[in-house]
Amino acid sequence: MAGTNGFSVSGYGPERSTLSRLMARDSVLRRLDWPILLSSLALSLIGSALVYSATRNRTVINQGDPYFFLFRHLMNTGIGIALMIGTIWLGHRTLRTAVPILYGASVFLMLLVLTPLGDTINGQRNWLSAGGVSLQPAEFAKITIILGMAMLLASRVDAGDKQYPDHRTVVQALGLAAVPMLVVLLMPDLGTIMVSAIIVLGVLLASGAPNRWVFGLLGAGVLGAISVWRLHILDEYQINRFAAFANPALDPAGVGYNTNQARIAIGSGGLTGTGLFHGSQTTGQFVPEQQTDFVFTVAGEELGFAGAGLILLLLGVILWRACRIARETTELYGTIVAAGIIAWFAFQAFENVGMTLGIMPVAGLPLPFVSYGGSSMFAVWVAIGLLQSIRVQRPMSA
Repeated sequence: MAGTNGFSVSGYGPERSTLSRLMARDSVLRRLDWPILLSSLALSLIGSALVYSATRNRTVINQGDPYFFLFRHLMNTGIGIALMIGTIWLGHRTLRTAVPILYGASVFLMLLVLTPLGDTINGQRNWLSAGGVSLQPAEFAKITIILGMAMLLASRVDAGDKQYPDHRTVVQALGLAAVPMLVVLLMPDLGTIMVSAIIVLGVLLASGAPNRWVFGLLGAGVLGAISVWRLHILDEYQINRFAAFANPALDPAGVGYNTNQARIAIGSGGLTGTGLFHGSQTTGQFVPEQQTDFVFTVAGEELGFAGAGLILLLLGVILWRACRIARETTELYGTIVAAGIIAWFAFQAFENVGMTLGIMPVAGLPLPFVSYGGSSMFAVWVAIGLLQSIRVQRPMSA
């Protein structure tokens, strides 16, 4: 029997199936966190303008095409959004069951970097290149560390067996994180090591693990940093970066050049900036790697304090909404995943902006959503997909 609206009252048949799919799709759209989505998209679009400004005159790297980096940045953004949609469709709970596969693939790709298949770009051997396409596996390791640790730390708690992770579970989670971090150390990629360490701390704090583990890791981190320094594991250029950070006047024409030029660019912008595409430092190509690590200097010079502040505000919105998602979810797994992403985004943004202002050492970390780079763009949009999945799949009462 069918009602006057044409849908099956009995609840069977293709009409009911079609209605269910439409209602389910509408429910997903309504439950998305739109402030996070719109802020992420706005940052990527602002980044496209900044990347274009930084590269349109650099014929050495843009292959004679002023739009070369702009088109690629927009393409990377589009692929990133597609990955976000795919992540939401799969769901963070489905990905939880696939963690062993994702983790193994991530470590395998990182190990390939250490073979002759690896490529060195800007002094760092952390790339895989083939057919003109470059991939940075360490970017995706951040995601697998978060998912893997969350799976272990939340397994018995979400099952109702424990109120918080026990010591054995914490050890297993730390061991899982240590493997990709050791591979990154062999590259060596100092920036990724720093971000990964902050992610591990954020995950442990969110999991409810005993505080002794957090304090113990902080102590171990200090000892590890001292050991890395004394054993000369870092490359000379990385050591010089820390030396320049400790003494800004050290070798201003050499190792301190990037930071000095970045501060000049930002300082010349004033309140409203010199105008998009009209920055003398940017047009004169005084700041190296301005489309990637130092993209914030373009905003500071050409958009001024107002434009740079807008970027920080949009990043703040993402972090605020992510904190809300972490707080409102009813499963520890979702809380840990969200907390890991918060720690990742917060520290990476602080480090990137801080190194352009001279308050943090230069570590070669991109500004999330804004800097040019396919691997980093894909990774942050997958993270947004995880946050959206946690929100979409939470109980309606939350």
